Amino acid sequence: QVQLVESGGGLVQAGGSLRLSCAASGRTLSTNAMGWFRQAPGKEREFVAAISWTGAYTYYRDSVKGRFTISRDNAKNTLYLQMNTLKPEDTGVYYCAASTTSSVRGDYGMDYWGKGTLVTVSS
Repeated sequence: QVQLVESGGGLVQAGGSLRLSCAASGRTLSTNAMGWFRQAPGKEREFVAAISWTGAYTYYRDSVKGRFTISRDNAKNTLYLQMNTLKPEDTGVYYCAASTTSSVRGDYGMDYWGKGTLVTVSS
């Protein structure tokens, strides 16, 4: 049973930064693609960023390119999302996810999900 636990969310002013972490337990995910998704109030969950199992390949939604950086530490079984120059539209619950594949799927599909951490960006 894979368990993903996010942390690092909170309230930040526009232009600020946050770093999200996702700790995996239950089994190692060092050979699995992983990603971050978010859900804003009243909206559907959307893809934010994904990373292959080696970290060699990363993918971002257009609106966060240049501001967010996804990374992973396989030795610690932990995924990160560094978020800089935050905007009010980045507000939402951020979810960590893992795939059963080593490469990121074309549709960014994932198989395991955390419960999320809330990020609120004030203007």
